[in-house]
Formats: sequence, C-alpha cells, structure tokens
Amino acid sequence: MDWLKELSDFAAQGEVEQAEQRVLLEYCRAFPQNILTRENEFAHLTSSGFILNPSLDWMLMVYHNIYDSWSWSGGHCDGDPDFLAVALREAREETGLTELYPQTGRIISLDLLPVNGHWKRGKYVCPHLHLSVAYLLIAPEDQPLRVKPDENSGVAWFAVDELEKICGEPLMLPVYQKIIRRAQEQGRAENRI
Repeated sequence: MDWLKELSDFAAQGEVEQAEQRVLLEYCRAFPQNILTRENEFAHLTSSGFILNPSLDWMLMVYHNIYDSWSWSGGHCDGDPDFLAVALREAREETGLTELYPQTGRIISLDLLPVNGHWKRGKYVCPHLHLSVAYLLIAPEDQPLRVKPDENSGVAWFAVDELEKICGEPLMLPVYQKIIRRAQEQGRAENRI
C-alpha cells in the first residue's frame, strides 16, 4: 500500500486529530525524500504498537530508558514505508513477544509528538517531532518477556486502569487513553457482530 495514502485514509476523529493529520500529511508531502528516515532531523515518521491482551484489559508496557517512563513499544521507520511491519518488529524486539498480531491492521492513532533533546549512544539528538503512526497489537499474557537493554529496562503487564499511575509522560497519557478507548470500542463492536 502507498504509505501516503494509508496516512490520508486514516479517519481522524475530532478537531485536534484532524489538525495533526493535516500537518503530518503536509510535512510528509514537503519532505518525501527523507521523512521516513532520521536524516530529517526536524521531524520524521515513527510507528508504535500499543499492546493489549485479547480481553483488552491488560497492557504490555516497556520502561523506556530515555523517557524514564513506562511507555508503548515502537520506533523509527528508518526507511521502511510499511508502518504495521515496523510496529510489529519493534514490539517483538523490545518485549521478546513471539505471538503478536494487529487488532485490525488499520492505523488506530496519528499524533505529532515532540521529543526533547537528549543523548543517545554518546551523541546529542536535537529536539524534534515524531510523526507518530500507531496500531493496536494483541498478545497473550503468558509469553516470556525480555528487556532490550539499549532501549528499555523493564517489560511488564499492567491493568489498563493503572495507566495514570505508571505513565510518567503527561503528553502521552491522552494518546494512550485514546487508543485504549478505541480498542475497547472496536472490541465491543466485534462482539455485537
């Protein structure tokens, strides 16, 4: 699938998400040569997976070393235009999960996420913007987990109602809440069919 079409086809909900989708698309169209890579130091595409169990009441989070908080799995596209493949790959790499699948395969959230300047592997990374594409991923809770020490220092399941207690990033809390709400709405819709 054409990655710009996939971003355009996302049905943004509400004024905030619609505005962020518009800006994201404008920037992608302005910088198609490097928007999928970190060569674009001002803004670049990332893909994340918010991982829930099949009952949608437990979430798998990683303790992110840079953000010093429990967060979703995900990473830079690094040239790969298959956002879902990136989200799945990052989730497996960062958690050790082997059994994992998308709830629908469709984007669940588009967000513009500011990243503060930080040091990574001995090099300073300037403040920039993540043009975030997110998917809901489903995984059984009984799988072995492992950390990816260069990125996280913990991997653990939490009840979804614990989100506010464990998330140390105020900017990310509404993003995660939105995804959980949409996942549960989708799950209820599937149960009615």
